[in-house]
Amino acid sequence: MRALILVAEDERDIRDLLVTFLEIGGFMTVAVPNGQEAVKQAVDRRPDLILLDVRMPRMDGLQACAALKAMPGTCDIPVVFLSAYASKQDVEKGLAVGAERYLAKPIELEDLNQNVIEILMQGKKGSRKRLHC
Repeated sequence: MRALILVAEDERDIRDLLVTFLEIGGFMTVAVPNGQEAVKQAVDRRPDLILLDVRMPRMDGLQACAALKAMPGTCDIPVVFLSAYASKQDVEKGLAVGAERYLAKPIELEDLNQNVIEILMQGKKGSRKRLHC
């Protein structure tokens, strides 16, 4: 079975690029334009991984990640932030709300692919459950 990746990105061009890249790589995707929809789709679809932008309308990525990590049905889904806001403080905030990784935009697509594969492989080894779930 192919992994399902939820992509939450408000910039349509970036969202489309990520979806196309991931699908060419053999992944299934669900794409949404904001954090509120990301939470809804995560609950409904239970993706294997979530890629979240930080700055989005309706609910930002930090709020969405915190909400996902607070729910028993989604707390074990790995979250990776993709953001142009990548100061040390930004990264610390993202990791503090439960993200697996925080990657700076622009990112080389091969680097993104490597991170996605590493995280998915960790999940298959049974280490997907986080301590606070």
